Amino acid sequence: MIRRIAFTIAPAIVVALMLWLAPDAMAAGGNDVGQNIGSLLRHYAAQIYGGIIAIVGLIFLLNRRYTDLALFFLAAVLVAWLVFSPDQVADAARGIGDQILP
Repeated sequence: MIRRIAFTIAPAIVVALMLWLAPDAMAAGGNDVGQNIGSLLRHYAAQIYGGIIAIVGLIFLLNRRYTDLALFFLAAVLVAWLVFSPDQVADAARGIGDQILP
């Protein structure tokens, strides 16, 4: 029963998502729809990530766990840098490799 409902609802959700994202993606820059949808989803992911970080940070702040809050924010910034800026991570790794291995 649940599988039948899931197989019925899942395609409808995918079609609704495509119709919702398609106008923004097509209007953003012409024929490169895949790149436009990718950048739009990256933008939404960054907003969701920031919201989650803010909520968890607020929980640490309300519980007065300041050391854990600082460590959490440091880890969150590192993860965001690795996920949302892979080109900068690659450049930094090349630079470190050039300094260590001549």
